[in-house]
Amino acid sequence: MKTTVSLFTKITLGVLIAAGMAACTQNKTADKPAAPAAASTKPEIVYINLDTINTKYEGMKDMRKRLEDKGKTTQNDVGGKRQALQREIAEYQKNAATMSADQRAATEQRLQREGQTEQAYEQNASAQMQNTQADETKKIYDKLYDFTKQYAKENGHKMIETFQNGNTQLLYADPSLDVTIDFLKKLNDAYAKEKK
Repeated sequence: MKTTVSLFTKITLGVLIAAGMAACTQNKTADKPAAPAAASTKPEIVYINLDTINTKYEGMKDMRKRLEDKGKTTQNDVGGKRQALQREIAEYQKNAATMSADQRAATEQRLQREGQTEQAYEQNASAQMQNTQADETKKIYDKLYDFTKQYAKENGHKMIETFQNGNTQLLYADPSLDVTIDFLKKLNDAYAKEKK
């Protein structure tokens, strides 16, 4: 499951970077003309701390919980089928000496088919889990993109970048450009309204 969370963090980083960049390249003809830079009280380019969003955005927490629950259910289901097959194999091995050659051959063929079926079931369950994760990631990407775009428009920002520890794309930004706290509060407020 740690692989899922790590993969999710990487996907989320890419999503937020793309969302921020896309929000800044939208058609500006609908926006009112920008005030001169000296008269502007808010910076046009700001950033959010992605580590904070990943850990404190309630939508992310809920998504991780749903994925973890589904992963545990899938693991238990697959594990139960695998254990049942292993018990059958152990039972066969215990009784093989007392079986006729025809009975052994028939049992071995049946166990082989069941093994192939169990393996296919496991692969299918893994693929379904990956699809669920991709769907969940897309849903959260769409929400974050829409929210980021609206947030940028409401606050007069032309670009919203992301910062994450260990990410070399943004090595430094002046802390006065960090809007993470306001962004996260409004993001969580919007999610709470949506959840109701």
